Amino acid sequence: MNNIDYFKLQAKNLHRDFKTKILDFDKELNRFAYVYTPKYFAVDAIISDFDIDEENFTLMNAQHIIANIAGFDKWGTLIKVSESELQLAKLIFEHQDKIDLISWNFYIADAQSMNEEELDAEIQVEIFKQVVIEDNIFDMVIDSYLIKDEY
Repeated sequence: MNNIDYFKLQAKNLHRDFKTKILDFDKELNRFAYVYTPKYFAVDAIISDFDIDEENFTLMNAQHIIANIAGFDKWGTLIKVSESELQLAKLIFEHQDKIDLISWNFYIADAQSMNEEELDAEIQVEIFKQVVIEDNIFDMVIDSYLIKDEY
């Protein structure tokens, strides 16, 4: 599966998770609220962090959220970047429980500063694979939007 198709699938999965909503009475809040039974994403966290309109959530909204989680301002930007940038975004997306986007950007900025040269996405992919996936040098506990092993 190519990287664009991967992100399209993630948007569809997020949209599917939103479709699991049922209206239920919340005794603590003394009001009706939606309850979700997601398979792929931590829907409650996404609703909270992205200020989601639960009544009118569309596939286009899901695409926008997936693009944001992957580090892009919108879906249109995600689909126009280079293959290396997509590959890096996919790695960051898949391993969001090990390092968040901000920490990764700081790490790369420090590396660029020390080396006095800009590291392109292709080089960043190799660095990510080494320091995050293989060596796991970031000792972080990060809440992930993904329900692991299901994406």
